[in-house]
Amino acid sequence: MSYDAIQIHRISPHVGAEVRDIDITQPLSNAQVDQLHRALGDFGVLFFRDQAFTHETQKVFGRYFGELDIHPNTPGPEGHPEILPIHADANSKRIAGERWHSDVSCFQTPPLGSILHLNTVPPIGGDTLFASLAAAYEALSPNIKAYLEGLTATHSGERSYRRTNRLLGIDDSARVHPSAVHPVVIRHPISGRRGLYVNRGFTVRINEVPEEESDAILAYLYAHAEKPDFQVRFQWQPNSVAFWDNRAVQHLAVWDYFPNTRSGSRVTIKGQTLAA
Repeated sequence: MSYDAIQIHRISPHVGAEVRDIDITQPLSNAQVDQLHRALGDFGVLFFRDQAFTHETQKVFGRYFGELDIHPNTPGPEGHPEILPIHADANSKRIAGERWHSDVSCFQTPPLGSILHLNTVPPIGGDTLFASLAAAYEALSPNIKAYLEGLTATHSGERSYRRTNRLLGIDDSARVHPSAVHPVVIRHPISGRRGLYVNRGFTVRINEVPEEESDAILAYLYAHAEKPDFQVRFQWQPNSVAFWDNRAVQHLAVWDYFPNTRSGSRVTIKGQTLAA
């Protein structure tokens, strides 16, 4: 199907498209929303330029695609619990998203998508990489695909969130972080394509095989899915927006701009149970 309500410009063979000549800070038509939703499934991540979001308009845009979620580890600013602040500067000990991951895959119903707006960017650097998990799956050998059929993996926020909190000096010893079990290979509900659903950030182990075997298979799948062949690299400008499908891509934020500042906010859209 063609796109007649939005202008789509593909920017890599496997993942990513820029949507031009649209103001997503303003009310959108039903046709625009429907086609943006479809484009998200088709391309995995959509990029927009020159979008001066406020917290309110960012939430309004996100709600076109579903109910907004609240991050399990990082509180939002007062009055905006759905907003996840994204900020790094000369005082930062870490940044969000330094490892390849799919956002909050440790939820029982992982997020449909995430919408990141940056209002302050470094003079150079600070890119985000996105990788297509469908393209990665399709490039696997038939034998590996057959091996993965029917397998599930445990995803946990324990390791990631405790490490983050320790670096920030936050005592989370009494907190129970979320965990969930998902198929290793899922079918995307919009595109119908099958894709890998494991990531370094949250996946702990494959459940149906011995731990040593799980470690070896996960290491192979991580390295395979992170190949440049399946990637797009987004260079941020002030008021750029990236809207990605957590069921279709994984991503990584590059921290190559210290001590410069990179700042913005993210909203996350609730998803549904993942099917193989």
